[in-house]
Formats: sequence, C-alpha cells, structure tokens
Amino acid sequence: MNLDARIEAILFFKGEPVSLKDLGVLLKASDEEITSALLVLEERIAVGGLRLLKKDGEVMLATAPEISGLIEGMIKSDLHKDLGKAGIETLAIVLYLGPVPRSKIDYVRGVNSAFVVRNLMIRGLVEKEQNPNDQRSFLYRPTFELLSYLGVTEARALPEYEDVKREIEGFEARDSEKGVEDGETAAEEAQEQEDTSEWAGERTE
Repeated sequence: MNLDARIEAILFFKGEPVSLKDLGVLLKASDEEITSALLVLEERIAVGGLRLLKKDGEVMLATAPEISGLIEGMIKSDLHKDLGKAGIETLAIVLYLGPVPRSKIDYVRGVNSAFVVRNLMIRGLVEKEQNPNDQRSFLYRPTFELLSYLGVTEARALPEYEDVKREIEGFEARDSEKGVEDGETAAEEAQEQEDTSEWAGERTE
C-alpha cells in the first residue's frame, strides 16, 4: 500500500490532528517522504468529500466545505438523538476521570472511542485541551454546559464521585495486573461490534 494511503488510514482512524513527526515514526519514513506523500494525498482527495487540514506541523482529515450544509443537517440530527449505551459509558469516564486522554478512554472501554468522543463534542458535552505532558495528544473533560445540565458546579459534586472513580481506577489496576486473556479479547471485539452497530443504527434512523 502506498504511503499516502497509509497516512489516510491513520488520519481516519485517529479522528484528530496528528503531527508529521508521529507519522514519520509510525510509518518509518523520513520527513521528506511524509511531506511528499501528504501532497499526493491532498491532491487525490481534493475531488471528493474530504480535505486535508494542515496547521503547526499537524494534519487531519476534515469534510469538504462544499458539503457543509449536509454535515450541519447531520449534526442537528445527532443532537436530537439519545446518547445510547456507548455515549453514556464514554461520558461517565470523562466525568469521573477527566481530564483524560482518549487512550485511557479506549483502554477502560476496551474499544476505539474516536467516533463516540466526536459525537459528544458535537453535542457540546465534552471538550478537549492540549495534554501538558504530551503535546502529541489531547485531554477530554466535561463542558460547563454538561455540568450545568447535571446540576453540579464541578465533577466532584457528582453522586458517589470518589467511589465511582475508585472503581474505574481499580478496574484499570486489576486489568493491568492480569493482562489481556483470549477470552477478554473476544469480549472486547464483541463489545466493539455492539457499540458500532448501536451508533450506526442511531445515525441511520
């Protein structure tokens, strides 16, 4: 597979800005090769519904401005739908562990949460900030609008905050100690299929 196609796959999977340096490390390619491949990718997708955004040494995929009306309609539709199991699960992790990197959200849930997090951000329930300990990633936290909706002034005021947080962190510790067994891997794959189907169903209703 060509380098530009592999970069496209990475950007699609990440769903957020990725630095050129990280792309070089992931793909074992030089800066010149990455830059050249990005030019190819940019030209190739220019005739479709996606665009390549570039800023401060980072790149990401975005929808073309020509279809902004369609996207706006989909966003409005999403805002009027229920969160669903995957959304509530992810929102709980952000509320009780936030600010939290998406890698930790993925770890606790056992599946990739990029699509779910994106939907929560669109709804104005979750926002992201730069990770001070790793400039290559972001931290996700609840918005003031969400806290206001829940009737609390801060996350710590949530019901049984310490107990729930301790339980989630305890799950991480236990899972880290015992490792991932074959049965757990199968369960995670089944859960991912369930979550994907659930969210896909919501988007097609």
